[in-house]
Amino acid sequence: MPYDLTGKRIFVAGHRGMVGSAVMRRLGRENCTVLTATRQELDLRDQAGTRGWIAENRPDAVILAAAKVGGIHANDTAPADFLHDNLAIQNNVIGASAELGLGKLLFLGSSCIYPKLAPQPITEDSLLTGPLEPTNEWYAIAKIAGIKLCQAYRKQHGLDFISAMPTNLYGPGDNYDPAGSHVLPALIRKIYEAKNGGAAEVHLWGTGSPLREFLHADDLADALIFLMQNYSEEQHINVGSGEEISIADLARLVMEVAEFDGDLRFDTSMPDGTPRKLLDTFRLSDLGWAAQTSLRDGIAATYAEFAQAVSGKGELRGLINE
Repeated sequence: MPYDLTGKRIFVAGHRGMVGSAVMRRLGRENCTVLTATRQELDLRDQAGTRGWIAENRPDAVILAAAKVGGIHANDTAPADFLHDNLAIQNNVIGASAELGLGKLLFLGSSCIYPKLAPQPITEDSLLTGPLEPTNEWYAIAKIAGIKLCQAYRKQHGLDFISAMPTNLYGPGDNYDPAGSHVLPALIRKIYEAKNGGAAEVHLWGTGSPLREFLHADDLADALIFLMQNYSEEQHINVGSGEEISIADLARLVMEVAEFDGDLRFDTSMPDGTPRKLLDTFRLSDLGWAAQTSLRDGIAATYAEFAQAVSGKGELRGLINE
């Protein structure tokens, strides 16, 4: 039976992040009460504090979007932080939700859980069938543990805990810090700065050949609410756009949107990461959901947001790394 959100109290963990804020926007269309807590109010790495907060506020359901995230450089230089912090966050939230008998929980994973050389498009049953991509294995291992923890609570206690695995995300509220951002926000910042600094070219890591799939955060939020209402199975489920693009072509698309006519230069001494990563989203589309935002439209809107924040000295997380 569908899970009706009407009248429910929904705790969005990580509500200030890109995904969490998109979920907040999407929940505004539902007749429910949204519960949030800032990092100053609640450190999700604190087991006793997390349990106490959930016990006091008594949500009916949880969308767990809180995580320590970052790109290749961040994962490679702080592996202990990525493994420890993400394990702590998800263990505390999922464990307290189970102990207190919450009605539903959705755990948000990442497509990096899949093997580096998984057959493409990647189906859900590819999990644990091969070695992970070394540059983000610490984050991936934590996310795999979260999936398995949700499955274990379903199996042992019959709880309605589900997991969703999104592809690469972008959109409002993204992290543009060069030391910790993912590829698309990093490209947006690089190309914006090159254009406005009068540079003749942009330098990128790797060869530009890896293929990636991208999904706008608002599309993901819509998919998560759809899954909260319509999905209840042990198997995690992929969420993506179904389209892929090379990093080089992605950079050219951002350059086109930015109206920057400089050259691209690739540093082939730097790592590419996984050569191709496209999710098989048949199970989700078979349930009746599909992404609505085209990559070009989504990038145009995101680039405009970034440019406006810089020119107006607005607040954009990670925008200025000084």
